[in-house]
Amino acid sequence: MNLIELHEISKIYNEGYENEVFALNNVSLSIGRGEFVSIIGASGSGKSTLMNILGCLDLPSYGDYFLDGDLVSDMTDRELSRIRNRQVGFIFQGFNLISSLSAHENVELPLIYQGVRPRLRYEMAEDALERVGLTDRADHLPSEMSGGQQQRVAIARAIATNPSIIMADEPTGALDSRTGEHVLQILHELHRGGATILLITHNNALAEAGERIIRISDGVIIEDVNIRGGGVRV
Repeated sequence: MNLIELHEISKIYNEGYENEVFALNNVSLSIGRGEFVSIIGASGSGKSTLMNILGCLDLPSYGDYFLDGDLVSDMTDRELSRIRNRQVGFIFQGFNLISSLSAHENVELPLIYQGVRPRLRYEMAEDALERVGLTDRADHLPSEMSGGQQQRVAIARAIATNPSIIMADEPTGALDSRTGEHVLQILHELHRGGATILLITHNNALAEAGERIIRISDGVIIEDVNIRGGGVRV
């Protein structure tokens, strides 16, 4: 069974009005557990809408989304929140760190939402920071760290709950090339550890970090290629 199954998914904004927009149009997609998939498209292509649906941040207008065999549209708000907090780790271009909290405190946040006991969540946050090489910056505020360090804190926060899926939305967009390469190395390490990686980008070179590239345009998947094993899926 695939981890992710989309069956004829459409997302329509302003449905029924003159300015109706099909952000996604009849998209079907399967992603296996442990894949490293790059989703690439220009601004307005639908890639961010697709990410929001895959990450349970939004629901489709039509079609079915099965996550680990469960129909997402049948889930309650609490169940969706639990998935976002436990099963999916989000990494964003803008880091989204809380400026008044230290690196360690930022990483602890999702664990607090889970109700993890203080001592255990401290240890889990410590472990996550160690995995991205930032234990020496644990007590620093975001303003006291470089952009690359802030992004590593964001990655540590994303992996602190040991999610099965990592969604990285333009994770190197605000970084220089050397620092961006370090972030990609971390994503590859997470992938080797068994995580499913979904990398969302508009950058062709960055997309090649994945094993499979899904290209989207005008809300439709126009190409699905396994670049490691060869072969075009659509």
